[in-house]
Amino acid sequence: MNLNLTLIGQAIAFAFFVWFCMRFVWPPVMQALQDRQKKIADGLDAASRASRDLELAEQQANETLRESKEQAAEILEQAHKRSNQMIDEARDQARQEGERMITQAKSEIEQEVNRAKEELREQVSRLAVVGAERILESSIDEKRHAELVDNLAKEL
Repeated sequence: MNLNLTLIGQAIAFAFFVWFCMRFVWPPVMQALQDRQKKIADGLDAASRASRDLELAEQQANETLRESKEQAAEILEQAHKRSNQMIDEARDQARQEGERMITQAKSEIEQEVNRAKEELREQVSRLAVVGAERILESSIDEKRHAELVDNLAKEL
């Protein structure tokens, strides 16, 4: 065997192998690589979009949270104002009720004092009449008068 002929045969076989690979093997491999590259690019785009969407969602969540906090603070402030207002109203009502009760009590006390004075006047007048009757029935004697007055005081 000749070394040149072997080299030429190997070169022809290699050329046929290259042609066969370029014709039948290389296109599916290249297609698979391109498909994989496209999938990777699509995945990166999707990741980028997801990242942007996440940032937007975080911004919206932060905005919503801030608005919620503001609303909660406003509601608390309104509740405090309303509770203070209710407390003031209750104080005013209690003050008015107290004043009314004091006025009513003073009126009742005054009526009781007047009634007691009237009863006292009646008792004094009865005592005076009874004392005068007893004094007039018996003889005029200072000792006797003193005893009668003492007895009347004991009876009442």
